[in-house]
Amino acid sequence: MKLPIFIAWRYLKSKKSHNVINIISGVSVAGVTVGTMALIVVLSVFNGFESLVVSLFNTFDPHIKVYPASGKTFADTTYPFEKAAMITGVSAQTAVIEEKVLLRYGTNQYLATIKGVDSSFEKWSGLGQMMSAGSLMLDFKGKPLAIPGQGVAYYLGLDLDDYSKDIEVYAPRRSGNPGANPSQAFNRLDIKPAGVFSVQQDFDSRYMIVPLSFAREALEYTHEISAIEIALSNEKDMLSIQKQLKALLGSDFLVKNRFEQQEMLYKIMRSEKWAIFIILGFILLIATFNVIGSLSMLIIEKQKDIAVLKSMGAADGLIKKIFLGSGLMVSLGGALAGLLLGGAICFLQQEFGLVKINTEGGSFLIDAYPVEMQAFDFLLVFITVMIIGIIAAWLPVRNIGRVGSLISSLHRR
Repeated sequence: MKLPIFIAWRYLKSKKSHNVINIISGVSVAGVTVGTMALIVVLSVFNGFESLVVSLFNTFDPHIKVYPASGKTFADTTYPFEKAAMITGVSAQTAVIEEKVLLRYGTNQYLATIKGVDSSFEKWSGLGQMMSAGSLMLDFKGKPLAIPGQGVAYYLGLDLDDYSKDIEVYAPRRSGNPGANPSQAFNRLDIKPAGVFSVQQDFDSRYMIVPLSFAREALEYTHEISAIEIALSNEKDMLSIQKQLKALLGSDFLVKNRFEQQEMLYKIMRSEKWAIFIILGFILLIATFNVIGSLSMLIIEKQKDIAVLKSMGAADGLIKKIFLGSGLMVSLGGALAGLLLGGAICFLQQEFGLVKINTEGGSFLIDAYPVEMQAFDFLLVFITVMIIGIIAAWLPVRNIGRVGSLISSLHRR
């Protein structure tokens, strides 16, 4: 063991002549430990919520979605279905129509977006696992069925057990003379609900899934579609397949992957995570100020030892390394203890769900705070703690020579 580290370790673990130094040193280690532990726990919980939100959005959003570069719709004859299907990794392509309509159920009315999808949608969509009532079925014996979101169903007062009522869909006419009667300005089609999905509030209160043919009839479309949703056999190939589709489709289409479809959401989540990290980092910085105090008092107490070392030929650099090592050991000990405690707490939460979420409303998908530990977070927190520890240890050590001279002059007086 090198001499500076050996002496620093002896200074750190030995009992000081003034008990307050021991107390401050203990508080320093505890402060770094708690700060490090808090960073790990909060970041892991945030990762858990982020993964939960992403998984919910991925249930509704396809791997890749193709939009028209201009306008709301494009003719399905302009999209090369066969060539796109030949790209390795593409497992399904679903034609989609999205448009706002007025829904009516009994006396209740609600403005929603119908999402017309073709028969391939049910094969790859994860929506079937997110049904809160009924089942994902868009056709029964040739008759179209609707799957509204839970929010849409709530506002309509939907009752799946009442087979006498249909959902009335009103869409503006695209052709013909509406006449003097306002009701003639809308197409009206009736459709029976088959189930209710529950993914995320934004989707639940906005969408109603219907067959593509029904949407086209309501909107007076023939070959027009709003988008193409593409499912992949392996999500890892998403970016490479996106590039191939862009090259195939050219400038007439926009090709977006899952992250780009909800770009604002992912940006907000990343910004929130970094904001939380910075805030807790400042708290940790304040906690490490105790290291400055304890190290300064240790330097003052060990003036006789410093004088002895200098008389034996020790340079100022060696003495600085000794006390810098003591300060870094406090930070290192606190960092390692904090990482272990934080990891243990996160593991217990993962396995047993100790901290529960208030689910009295019955609308939340989980009953305990989700946790996801990531190795990058542990590495980032450790590096941050050590950088702060180096700065905190260097501040009192950098003027150690002047401190010794000041103490000596005070003794002579």
